[in-house]
Parts: sequence; C-alpha cells; structure tokens
Amino acid sequence: MTRIERGFAILLLLSDGSMLSAAALAQRFEVSVRTIYRDIDMLSTTGVPIYADRGAKGGYRLLEGFFLPPVSFARDEAVAVLLALALARGLKVTPFARELEAAERKLVTALPKPLRPLLAETRRLIGFERTAPDAFHPELPAAVGEGDGASGAEARTVELFLKAVLDGTQIRFTYRSPYRAGGAPVATEAEPLGALWDRERWYLVGTRRPHGGGGERRFWRADRVVEIEASSLRAPQPRDFDIRRHLGRRWLGEAMAAWARTSPVVIRMRRSQAERLAADWYFAFARFEAKEADEVVMTYGEDQPARVLELERWLGPGAELVEPRSWRSLLRDELRALLAAHA
Repeated sequence: MTRIERGFAILLLLSDGSMLSAAALAQRFEVSVRTIYRDIDMLSTTGVPIYADRGAKGGYRLLEGFFLPPVSFARDEAVAVLLALALARGLKVTPFARELEAAERKLVTALPKPLRPLLAETRRLIGFERTAPDAFHPELPAAVGEGDGASGAEARTVELFLKAVLDGTQIRFTYRSPYRAGGAPVATEAEPLGALWDRERWYLVGTRRPHGGGGERRFWRADRVVEIEASSLRAPQPRDFDIRRHLGRRWLGEAMAAWARTSPVVIRMRRSQAERLAADWYFAFARFEAKEADEVVMTYGEDQPARVLELERWLGPGAELVEPRSWRSLLRDELRALLAAHA
C-alpha cells in the first residue's frame, strides 16, 4: 500500500467520528508508529483538519463536518451555487479565498457529468464588477411600488434570461428606457448571451433581432424590463462571446463614446476639477483634453440639460459650459435666480 493509499484509508477510518491512536493505526496497516506520524503530517500539510488528543485515551480525530453527505443538484440549483461562488470571488477582499477555490473544485467534481461544464460557462457568461467610486450617480430611495416586489420582478427577469442563455433559446421582453422620448416600453426580441452585475444592478447582454434579420449587441438593465417570456425559437451560441472582455466597465466606455458622438456636451474646467471627475466610475469614460497648464476640456454624452446644469453647479467657478450653446442661457438664468436669492 502506498502512502497516498494509506492516507486515504486513514481518512475513511476517521470520517465516522472515530478517534484512533497512532498505535492502533500502525497495527491496522502493519507499519510502524513513526510511519503513521509521517502519514498524519502529510495529511495535515495538505489541509486535512486532523486533530490529536493527548492522554491515555487520546488519539487522532477528524474535524466534524469535513466530509459532507452526497448532495444532488438540479441544474438551476447548481447555477445558483456557482453564481454565489463567482460573486464571492469578485469581491475586493475575499475571505477564505483558498477554501473557496477548493469548495468550487469539489462541487464541480460532485456534479453529474452533463452539469460540469456549467462552471466554465458561468465564468464566461456571467460577470461581476467590483464596486466603483461614485460622486454623481447615487441610487435614490425606491419610489412607491419599487420595493421588494420590484426586486422580485428583477430577479425573475434575470432568471428567465439566464435560463434562455443556458437553453440556447431566444427571449422576448418589453423594455422601458428613461432616455426614450415619451418613455413608452418597446417590444424587443433578442438572442441572450450573458449577464453582468454592476453597482447592485443586473445588466442583460444579448443580440437584438430587428425585423429583417441581422443583429446588434446591446446591454439592458434588468430592472427596466417590464415583461419577459422565453421563446421556443433556438438561438445560436457564439463561442467567441466572453463576458470577461466587458469587465472593467469597458462596455460603458463603448456606450459613452457613441453617446458623445450623437449628443456631445463640452465643459472647460480646471485640471483639479477634471481629476476629480476622472476618478468617478461614470465620468472616467468621458474624453479629457489638456489645453493649457491648468485647463482641461471634457466631452461626454448627455441629452438631459438638467443633469448637465447640476454638474455645472457642483463644479462651480472655473467650469464653463461650452456646448450645447443653447443650454448656456438655461445655466445663466439659474445662476441669476441663485444670485437674487442670496442678494
């Protein structure tokens, strides 16, 4: 019997809660007590929690609960557990990091063969962003009707979307965007690709299917989905898609660049003001151009003047709204009203 085989046999003997002395183990395996000591040292160095109790009735025992009874997972249950493991791994500080990796390996080993690829799939299809500094986009308190019920609806949206990803089927939903004129929900058909979690929000990633064929990759916020249902139509699963390519908020950078081309806002400011904005998770993706020693021009996308005026008021002296010029009069009127109130 090799040392590895004997070590495994010792684990099996101790797994029922028994306490066995080194002498008893040596007699059982027909080796010396010194050999048993070396076997126990080998198991301990690999992380096996074996404890020694001293005294005439002492011996070796295994930490209770080290071996758990077999557990059977349905596919959705396995996905839920792997999601939790992925979220814990994405934390800035992860307690029990090595134990987490070991637990994940054991879980995957315990899964039936058809479910084992789920680990690689969850890493490829589901991403978790780390919390970012935010000075300008705080989450406001939930409005009436947006409490636990709204959170439950968002969870169901994500569940249906992820099931469609794993099943390889299309999805249909209606989506309400705050940036669309009138705010009416829009019916959408999509081929789901994956999901991303960022700042307490889920983002659904998929290829939108407009009438007439073709497709456009999009990100949708799950809490803005009004209704959603799975389709029986098959959806191709592009193997080149990997959610990790969009982490670091690269997906936001692409969207911000496109928005700046269609609805540009240009603000001239001091370098210190630009450095503060560049540290924000959102404005970090604006374009900053140094002009003079203490002058920077920032360009980003926005179509709601109230948000731009709020930023201007926060920046204060040293910041000038350059574009759109039509909004300058709105800012001037606000500042005059503010001056009159403090005259």
